[in-house]
Amino acid sequence: MLSMPVSIDMPAYLTRLGLPEMEDHEPSVTALAALHRAHAERVPYEVLWIPLGRQVTVCPREAVGRILAGRGGYCYHLNGAFSLLLRALGYRVTRHVGGVQGWRDEQAGANGGHLALTVSGLPSDASPDGEWFVDLGMGDGLHGPLPLVTGEYEQGPFRYALRPSEAEPGGWRFDHDPVGSFRGLDFRTEKARMSDFGVKHEEMSTSATSSFVLTPMAARRDAAGVDVLRARNLRRIDDGDVLTELATESEYFAALDGVFGMTFDAAERAILWERASAAHDRWLREKKP
Repeated sequence: MLSMPVSIDMPAYLTRLGLPEMEDHEPSVTALAALHRAHAERVPYEVLWIPLGRQVTVCPREAVGRILAGRGGYCYHLNGAFSLLLRALGYRVTRHVGGVQGWRDEQAGANGGHLALTVSGLPSDASPDGEWFVDLGMGDGLHGPLPLVTGEYEQGPFRYALRPSEAEPGGWRFDHDPVGSFRGLDFRTEKARMSDFGVKHEEMSTSATSSFVLTPMAARRDAAGVDVLRARNLRRIDDGDVLTELATESEYFAALDGVFGMTFDAAERAILWERASAAHDRWLREKKP
């Protein structure tokens, strides 16, 4: 559980989520779900700061500032910031070292490539022990929290599973839907420090082989499904699965604004369009037989 005093602009954060009234709410399963859903819908999972050359750390307070400025981030930033908001609202939150396994042959286990959260002290019929899996850092993952109980769960068109981890004794395994962007993730039960994620953050945000460096992307989850932008391909998964190629610069930035709520100045637009187009051209070459 986080024990350090929390000092963030909670009213501004809640306003960003469209939930200013939550400042006066007591912790509850209902309120936690509302906060999680609003965050997933209003704060994008995005790595556009990488092609723009921004220096971004894993500091949760820095991540709060980025969110209040209209941006998002990936797991360290979204879950890190959310953990501070929940703590400020009186929730018992724990950060955990996790790791994501892709659809290829990546090794399962918690290698620090993911920051996971749990919230405790909220018993319900779904979670008699009061433990909840909270995660905004998967991109096309959760819309709301899941009871930290072995079982299968549905959220919109996606089917998930939680079970004991085979790779991390005593830990947990999240199995993604087969249409998701990755196979699953494992996380340990022990409390993590943000310093546990520094090495993997450096690798994922700077390595020439990192997918985040190679391809500008953003994602936004809602109740019905998910929107994912990779290079110049906008994919919508709900009851169907529609891929739209954004052929022009105006279409690309209209999607970033209209779907993901992000706007950019002229200099940033020039950089992002060039990088997205280069990634799109590479994708076209690689898909040819």
